[in-house]
Amino acid sequence: MNEADQLVIIPVSGLRQLSQFIRLPRQLYAGLPGYVPPLDMEQKDLLHPRKSAFFSHGRAQYFLAMRGGRPVGRISAQIDDLAIERLGENIGFFGALDAIDDAAVVSALLDAACTWLRAQGMVTARGPFTLNSNGETGMMIEGHDAPPMIAMPWHPRWLPPMIEAAGFTRAMDFLAYQMEIGPQAEEKHLVPSSLRLGEGRLGSVTTRVMRKDRMAEDGEILRGLYNDAWRNNWGSLPLTQEEMTAMVAQMKPILKPEHFVLIEQNGDPVAVALVVPNLYDIASDLGGAPSPLGWVKLAARLLRHKFHSARVILLGVSSKMEGTALGAILPALAITELMRRGKSLPYRMVEMGWVVENNMPMRRLIERLAPEPCKRYRVYDRPLTAPTD
Repeated sequence: MNEADQLVIIPVSGLRQLSQFIRLPRQLYAGLPGYVPPLDMEQKDLLHPRKSAFFSHGRAQYFLAMRGGRPVGRISAQIDDLAIERLGENIGFFGALDAIDDAAVVSALLDAACTWLRAQGMVTARGPFTLNSNGETGMMIEGHDAPPMIAMPWHPRWLPPMIEAAGFTRAMDFLAYQMEIGPQAEEKHLVPSSLRLGEGRLGSVTTRVMRKDRMAEDGEILRGLYNDAWRNNWGSLPLTQEEMTAMVAQMKPILKPEHFVLIEQNGDPVAVALVVPNLYDIASDLGGAPSPLGWVKLAARLLRHKFHSARVILLGVSSKMEGTALGAILPALAITELMRRGKSLPYRMVEMGWVVENNMPMRRLIERLAPEPCKRYRVYDRPLTAPTD
């Protein structure tokens, strides 16, 4: 083989290589049907050690695959101390896996990540996560042609079989659903029309919006309910205070009070939902690194709230409501309230994801409005003692 064609995996070092790592997917996938690049600034919030809240409780090593001096793939290997504590196992993660259509490149990247994780004492590699399950989750298996959605990654079709060929097996699938907003959706009656918040049997149950002057306080209420509600879900990790603070700061420019649904019983929080506008609606034509004029356009679109879709990123019900009649309908009440508020917001569609495949109560609720998932993401495992290493 010509020396210039040799494949080399290098650990990312320094800001220049980190910038190259962040930009690489839009360079590899430019022009592929269905791919729309996210904004570089959004990816920096996920990956940059000085910006990502993950690094308050985890550590990571990034790798680039180089051939002839040109990057042809990337991967991260990371260890989350909170995950080890929660899962009770030395499970390390890989993520940010992107590569050209070449099985040798993908295999070499996965081997590099596994070698690093094994050296750190991990016994299983799981992923992809960027950088844990509170960030981007899974490898896209279905939905490549669906409209892009904020914080939902896109991967080419060639990657999943190459991951499996490298010795990884399916651990769990995560689903996303698209729900139309409008009169037809409301007619499906997620809850009986006789049940209205603040009235009759629900007289003690009320809802409110986010308090813009107390966003940090409402963020903590959201975090507490979410961590409580999803504590037993497969692979779930608690959101830390640092992660919630970062999330609020990042989303503050696009959030409206109506995006936050807090349901209270006698003033006590019992359920919560948070919907965020789809940044792709106003940025998909600007590329990952907009020009100065592009930034002006983006700012103007933000001010006018030129969104037509959104994503429910957090939905949770307090564990103290488990086994009660009210607890059984609280998720439906939260979704119904979001749909009601849709009349005052410009959205025509809301996406819900990620929904763990084995969470049948949530799936049955959502599938009354959206019978089939629009996207499927897969998480894989590989024992680090396997002979394929």
